Order: sequence, then C-alpha cells, then structure tokens
Amino acid sequence: MRNLAPALVRLKQAPPMTHCPTAFAALLVAAGMLAPLSASAGEEAVEAATLTRTITALDDQVFDAYNRCDLETFARYFSPTVEFYHDSGWASFDRDTVVSNTRKYICHKVRRERVPGTLKVYPIKNFGAIEEGEHRFCEVATGHCEGSAKFVMVWQHKDGQWQMTRVLSYGHRALTEAEKAALQTTETR
Repeated sequence: MRNLAPALVRLKQAPPMTHCPTAFAALLVAAGMLAPLSASAGEEAVEAATLTRTITALDDQVFDAYNRCDLETFARYFSPTVEFYHDSGWASFDRDTVVSNTRKYICHKVRRERVPGTLKVYPIKNFGAIEEGEHRFCEVATGHCEGSAKFVMVWQHKDGQWQMTRVLSYGHRALTEAEKAALQTTETR
C-alpha cells in the first residue's frame, strides 16, 4: 500500500475542511473505498491459490491416467466436444478422437511429465480456468526423456465437475543434450 504521509502533510497545511465540504466528503468516500480494496485483494489471492491447487490436482489426475493408459478415467476429464490442437500432429473435435489417438500413439510408449515451475493458472469468471505450462515426454521402454512442448488447457467448471473444453499442445521439440544431462543428474541424486 502507498505511503500516505505526504498526503497527510498536505492535508494539515490545507485550509480547514469547514470551508470545503465537498473536498471533505470526497476524502471520506475515498477512505471508505480504499478499505474494501485491501480485503478484496486478500480474498482474490486466496481464491487464486485455491484455483491453482485445484487445477494442479486435476492436471496430476488426468496425466496419471494418461501415463497408466487408464483411458476410461482419462476420458472423464474431457468435454464430449473438446477441441484438441496438436502442432505436429492433428486437430480433433471430440473426446472419442482424443482417447483414440492417446490409445494409438501414447499408451505404453510415452510418459508425460510436467516441467516443474512452469504451471500457471488464470481464472475465467463464470466459466473455469486457463492452465498453461510446459511438459516433457519420456520413452516408457528406456525411461529417457526425449521431447518437450508447451500446453494450454481451458477447463470448464460445470455442475460441480471440471472438464477440458480446449487443449493446445505446441512447440514440440527434441530436448537438447544439456537438458537431457540435467535430467540424468537430477535422477541420480
């Protein structure tokens, strides 16, 4: 919050408020308006932290199902009319195609890991949230992580249930040798 001391000094130097009732009224209104702002900011911070925990948990759950190839559970996290855009693959416009592509290209072949520190969550008033971050993909057979990409997921909260309505998976690239070495160093600790 701003330091109000300079304003108070100017106020003490100003003529008595009895000569400026409008200015005095404006000061009272402004003081009354500032108090709810600090409480509101605190409430917004709590709501943002709660939403981030919720979306992080959902991300963990959906990709746990993805990594285990539990496609029945995996499917529950997608709206029947989900739009999924993959920059090096395809676009699909329904849950069945997302599940089918996961079965065909992912199951028992690739494991997804969210890159620590990259997840960000933004609220969408009266709808849900936007989740963005980076993830890497690791070969199931070798355990080695080979690729990386960015993602954006739009989550809708409806009737007490969270589902993804839009997914963007983009910026797919091979990990650099330095990134691979850093992962191996982390794994051996």
